[in-house]
Amino acid sequence: MPGGVSSPVRAYKPYPFFTASAKGSRIYDIDGKEYIDYCLAYGPLVLGHRNEAVKEAVSEQLERGWLYGTPHEKEIELAKKIVNHYPSIEMVRFVNTGSEATMAGIRLARGFKERDKIVKIEGGFHGAHDSVLVKAGSGATTYGIPDSKGVPRDSVINTLQVPFNDAEALNNTLERNSGEVAAVIIEPVMGNVGPIPPGDGYLHEVRKITSENDVLLIFDEVITGFRLALGGAQEFYDVDADLTILGKIVGGGFPIGVFGGRKEIMELVAPSGGVYQAGTFSGNPVSITAGLKTIEIIEREQVPERINKAGERMQTALSEILRDSGVEGCVSGVGSMFKVFFSPSGKEVRNYADALSCDKNKYLRFFHSMLSTGIFLPPSQFETNFISFAHTDDDIERTIEAYKGNLEQVAWKQD
Repeated sequence: MPGGVSSPVRAYKPYPFFTASAKGSRIYDIDGKEYIDYCLAYGPLVLGHRNEAVKEAVSEQLERGWLYGTPHEKEIELAKKIVNHYPSIEMVRFVNTGSEATMAGIRLARGFKERDKIVKIEGGFHGAHDSVLVKAGSGATTYGIPDSKGVPRDSVINTLQVPFNDAEALNNTLERNSGEVAAVIIEPVMGNVGPIPPGDGYLHEVRKITSENDVLLIFDEVITGFRLALGGAQEFYDVDADLTILGKIVGGGFPIGVFGGRKEIMELVAPSGGVYQAGTFSGNPVSITAGLKTIEIIEREQVPERINKAGERMQTALSEILRDSGVEGCVSGVGSMFKVFFSPSGKEVRNYADALSCDKNKYLRFFHSMLSTGIFLPPSQFETNFISFAHTDDDIERTIEAYKGNLEQVAWKQD
């Protein structure tokens, strides 16, 4: 396997640990070491590992079959759940991954508006397909440069970029390309360089600007969906999108992607309309069953409210520890998503350029130090830490103490 992994984010030097099992808030490696897990498969496991109710529902589904190639009733049940919690969504299409969902959502927006250009946010990650693999930081109005070998320039020539938390740059870009842009796609909270929350009023400005310029607004809520609130970032920040991308939590730990929006837009998707999208595993009954049971538990147990409180506690404690340690850095986060950035002079991280200015080598040393004390964080400075429903008060306290001890070590090494 290239790099010894199935996804590049899992690789770190000298080599990553290999997992033997996981349960609740814990993950166990093949050497028998135990870690409190704040990576949580990069977001899907909002209930923690191997939730018993989800496991039971999946087991029952396996007895009935794991792939049909036909419609099944649970698709309707999950679709109703999503539509009920997202007022901006009237119809959905189930696919297999978040990447597939963003790819189809962008194609749908272009087909609906009959325009080729899109705008994405610098540093925003919307999957590994060609049109969004654009090198970030190349300027607010600069046409895209492929960020991967094998991507033709023509694949991203219609992809424009603007910085996060900069409504003026977005407005200027849309005005300069008036009548040519189909959609703006944005993570309401940037998750793959962060988390980086939106500034006060920013998302409402984005909504206003896109409406005034007759451009569709696509919210990529693969990470924030059903985590910040039952209605995701749209409920949390009280703002609606024209199209919404979901994934991760909606599959309950199994592969899934969803795109949805207003009926007039979604009816353009085949077989109702002329925007083609298809997939053998779309609407997979195992993924749908796991997602349905997960959302039922989220509803019943008021999961977002409870994990958001734990996240606020964590962020407050880490901010105090960071200040007392004297280490240059800041705490960034919202709800159950958090991160310590080793930013110069403790500067707040508000966009991709700010994130790039942080000390990733110092973070990697800190990651290994935390790992040695039994805390598993994402190994990159540019990924989000997550809290799950399975994390206990004792887990949070132990983690706070680990941060304190390891940040003090960082401070000592600086001296």
